[in-house]
Amino acid sequence: MIFTETELKGAFILEIKKLEDERGFFGRSWCAKELAAHGLKHDIKQANTSLSLKKGTIRGMHYQNDPFQETKLIRCTRGAIYDVIIDLRKNSPTYKQWVGVELTQDNYKMLYVPEDFAHGFITLEDNCEVSYLVTQFYTPGAEAGIRWDDPEFKIEWPMNPEVISEKDRNHPNY
Repeated sequence: MIFTETELKGAFILEIKKLEDERGFFGRSWCAKELAAHGLKHDIKQANTSLSLKKGTIRGMHYQNDPFQETKLIRCTRGAIYDVIIDLRKNSPTYKQWVGVELTQDNYKMLYVPEDFAHGFITLEDNCEVSYLVTQFYTPGAEAGIRWDDPEFKIEWPMNPEVISEKDRNHPNY
């Protein structure tokens, strides 16, 4: 696996190191040993999948409160998304900063999202499927969210959303 740290300390873009031949390629999309060697959490508790039917669907910005914070590894397995994370660690030098990454079925990139980050994405085409590996069980009552368009963060989304759930529409500003 190839690890590239983003501007937000502890958040990484991971790429599959492809071993290619006439059949196609083979590569690791998960390795606890490699994540541990980079000092990253790797104790996966749950794997989740989402399917968004329409281009312009936004999901986010989500996180879980203490003590149920999640580390996530996000990969788009069908279609293309613009994935965004916000650093909510109050003692971090990048507190309240965000990073956006295009994840597609063709680029095989993954986004490693540390605890205490908000996460969300917008679909760039119809029928997008996203896979999430998470280090915490979903805990009702611990979930929280921030509006996708909170003016405090000034996230530069590549398009205006066309589909937003009632729940995401009603998240408060930070």
